[in-house]
Amino acid sequence: MIAASDITMRFGQQTLFENVSVKFTPGCRYGLIGANGSGKSTFMKILTGELAPTFGSVAVDKNCRIGFLKQNHYDYEDVPILDVVYMGDEKLWQIHQEREYLYNKLELTDEEEERANDIESLFADAGGYTMEASAAKLLIGLGIPEEKHTQPLSSLTGGFKLRVLLAQVLFANPDILLLDEPTNHLDMASIDWLCGVLKNHKGTVIVISHNRYFLNEVCTNIADLDYQEIRLFTGNYDDFMTANAIALENIRRENQKKETRIAELKEFINRFGANASKARQATSRQKELDKIQLEEIKPSSRVSPYIRFNPRTRLGEKVLECENVGKTYEYELFKEFSAQIGNNEKIAVIGTNGVGKTTLLKILLKLVSPDNGSVIHGETMELSYFPQDASELLGKGESAINWLAKFAPEEGLTEQDLRSFMGKMLFSGDEVHKMTEVLSGGEKARLIIAKMMLEAGNVLALDEPTNHLDLESIEALNYSLTLYPNTVLFVSHDREFISSLATRIIEIADGKITDFPGTLAEYEDFKKRRAKGK
Repeated sequence: MIAASDITMRFGQQTLFENVSVKFTPGCRYGLIGANGSGKSTFMKILTGELAPTFGSVAVDKNCRIGFLKQNHYDYEDVPILDVVYMGDEKLWQIHQEREYLYNKLELTDEEEERANDIESLFADAGGYTMEASAAKLLIGLGIPEEKHTQPLSSLTGGFKLRVLLAQVLFANPDILLLDEPTNHLDMASIDWLCGVLKNHKGTVIVISHNRYFLNEVCTNIADLDYQEIRLFTGNYDDFMTANAIALENIRRENQKKETRIAELKEFINRFGANASKARQATSRQKELDKIQLEEIKPSSRVSPYIRFNPRTRLGEKVLECENVGKTYEYELFKEFSAQIGNNEKIAVIGTNGVGKTTLLKILLKLVSPDNGSVIHGETMELSYFPQDASELLGKGESAINWLAKFAPEEGLTEQDLRSFMGKMLFSGDEVHKMTEVLSGGEKARLIIAKMMLEAGNVLALDEPTNHLDLESIEALNYSLTLYPNTVLFVSHDREFISSLATRIIEIADGKITDFPGTLAEYEDFKKRRAKGK
């Protein structure tokens, strides 16, 4: 068990949370949720011991091992990938290093001879004989092929390096597992695999995630960080949302009843308070009135942006057509892909990382030229685009409001108009003058969404838009896209986002593209039937 007692965390005048006491019990898997900036990662770092709280303490049961997901992949650039994973189990790694040293030494002292005799049993007891197979299983599950395992970590791109660090913490099989955004940079197959691993974990799991599907699949409990405190709920994320909504509605209804009774009592007291024959009744009612307390409904730190995409011009029936499109970089991504896209489709481009999803999207948008084939846009198409990498659009040395002003309609908007518009996207006060390079990932994403709303395009294209958004912003974006009347093309690994939105699936796998007219559930059912030969 791990428990926080009276934890308070302040940064200057800002209080993130105050007098938080909470116990996380073995066998439970907690989703730590809350709005961006509420202090989730800070609280996680306090649990790991990386940060000291302003007040309070953390207690861990004796002999419990804590494992947490690190972000320090730069420390291992020249280290073979398997060794990086082995380092997750410090005891086994030390024995392994000592064993390697002794076995590779040409001559041993008497003391070293004796130690070499002992080291083999220590190595076996620590799991040394299965370490390579265990580490390889984790890496393969996370999408890192076997031929990469002996190469240095520097041979991988950033997202895959973080997968190795995830394998590192899982390899240790700690009693208490703390994971901050483990699904970042994972594709749907790897997320499904991780769900299975965590559901089989015997100890305590505490995880921060903005992936609704992941929270629903993994969590047995929700730890909600709001109102500067943490409240525990039994069940997954959907269960929490239902329970929280019911609890708030019950409080509101109870307060309404109390307010009605208060009004009745006050009216009686005002009418008959000076009447001698009614004095006893008025006094009784005053006592009842004094006892009635309305339950406080604290303002939540959760705030949803207001997102609506309203196309300025009408979209014709023919939106986009591609014929025999192919692309090769170091190897062939895909070839001979042909498709026609109509004016009211919601198309998800899916596949594992590195298969060419972003490349295909950019080819369809004419942002990248194909090696073969052609792409034709309809004459009425007016595109609005959300890139995977915000730096493609956001430069440096410019305030957020000045950058956004460049996308205003030709008739222009006043600064007050822009401020009001940015307020819908949760930029308030002086935040609108933040330089684009210092914006957080969530702020950058919301600013680009604001740009798309201003552009009022009649075709929307989004490349992994949920990566840096909190749950409230994801749900607001999700809802707005379901209302959008025209074509949406998007790349995503968020299963919930895809399931609730896509009417057509384009999957890239093994250099081939499958274009399926239907929802994600229908496509997965189709694949299962195809695999069985039906």
